[in-house]
Amino acid sequence: ADYVPDEPRLYASKVKNAQEAHEAIRPAGDAFRTPNEVGEEVGGDESKLYELIWTRTVASQMKDAKGERVHVRLGATTSAGRDAEFGASGLVITFPGFMKAYVEGSDSAEPNGDDTARADSKQDQERRLPAMAVGDSLDVVELASSSHETKPPARYTEASLVRRLEELAIGRPSTYASIISTIQDRGYVWKKGTALVPSFTAFATISLLETHFPEFVDFAFTARMEDDLDSIARGETEAIPWLSGFYFGNGRPGLHQLVTEQMSEMDPRQLNSIVIGADSNGEKVEARSGRFGPFLSRGEQTAPIPEDLPPDELTLEKAIELLEAPSGDRPLGQHPDSDLDVVAKTGRYGPYVVIEEPEDSKQKPKTASLFKDMNLDTVTLEQALELLSLPRVIGVDPETEEEITAQNGRYGPYLKQGKDSRSLETEDQLLTIDLDHALKLFAQPKKRRTAKPPLKELGPDPVSKAEMVVKDGRFGPYVTDGEFNASLRVGDSVESLTPERGAELLAERRAKGPAKKKKK
Repeated sequence: ADYVPDEPRLYASKVKNAQEAHEAIRPAGDAFRTPNEVGEEVGGDESKLYELIWTRTVASQMKDAKGERVHVRLGATTSAGRDAEFGASGLVITFPGFMKAYVEGSDSAEPNGDDTARADSKQDQERRLPAMAVGDSLDVVELASSSHETKPPARYTEASLVRRLEELAIGRPSTYASIISTIQDRGYVWKKGTALVPSFTAFATISLLETHFPEFVDFAFTARMEDDLDSIARGETEAIPWLSGFYFGNGRPGLHQLVTEQMSEMDPRQLNSIVIGADSNGEKVEARSGRFGPFLSRGEQTAPIPEDLPPDELTLEKAIELLEAPSGDRPLGQHPDSDLDVVAKTGRYGPYVVIEEPEDSKQKPKTASLFKDMNLDTVTLEQALELLSLPRVIGVDPETEEEITAQNGRYGPYLKQGKDSRSLETEDQLLTIDLDHALKLFAQPKKRRTAKPPLKELGPDPVSKAEMVVKDGRFGPYVTDGEFNASLRVGDSVESLTPERGAELLAERRAKGPAKKKKK
């Protein structure tokens, strides 16, 4: 009777609007048979499972355990005659309560067993101490030294982030999976083991929202919106008037007005910059998120940030090291005709060679991309001069009296004669093909280029109803429905791209309108 409360214990979820669609597994009927009684009938794993259910059910209706958290200081004199002080802390259980039946973390139940042993099953969380009084003399059985260092809060994992969302009453079980998926698909976080590491894109996004739209990223606002949506789901509120009020305003500024007013006040560079510190000359070093990934800037100097570098590990020393690292430029020598330097570089579209023009020159430097089988570290001056000589005039067609040139184009190497062209099989042919071979190619019927097969099929687009496919383009993979093309973002990959993400990219591209045609 000492372990039973005066009234039955009732439990309610702390999470508002929780979807409690599943009842806990529990014994049913008017009387609960003890595990010993059930074990005689079924035995084995079924008996152990019932024992677990029985003990947890009974423990849930027992009184709370009571105890004292104790800190003990033990004084002693060492063999060298020095005074020493040792410490111990733990929990002294004065009334076991529900722990008499069950302790969380221990799945072995002994309902009639010793409560002392039962409390010890949780020693990884709290240590039990024996009864002691001031002045007691203790025998030293074992003496161990240990160190303790404080640690920063652990990064969120998917599980701990869901727990935090539950505490804040944001979302519900049916939406947690899509929330976790969305923040990864959009490049706001990336996984390092099980930890979710925020990206520089996330910092820029949060900076924008907290600076210009703080009311929309307030936890209380999100919880209130959950209540409003529940009201709509129950039929107590009309959906269209509520959405209209949210967007256009209902006695107070709506989303449309707030966005319109804030656009003129936004400074994209400021919102997108994280100050790392200042170098020895006092020049500011910043981390920024760009179209092609995060990068560092110091004045006019920039350097990419490695994709696997967490933001908290980007110290000022590391940032300066990245800024001052060699850019990959490799001088090859001087051009024999102009005596200007020929340099091999890595650019936005891959490795290339360039003839460096003087700083005061208004002439655009001549460049040429490396062949696919060439390497930036091994390319020679002779190879660079051959690349820079393209397009190469092979000769003149005796019948048409038109020049035939070998060129490297958007879709690979080819020959050109007036408005006619023929594809070449390899890039090396640009430098080796002669006039006779070129004339034979033009004498053959022109082969139609067959389109490359799609990298992935995503199914119909929810808006255009056309089939969405992922293709390999000049600047990387992209998703298309035949009318609009949308490049994959940082964090997206062909393998992990879902139909929902593909439709989202196309919707963003469609919202920008049709591409403007360039004037010739």
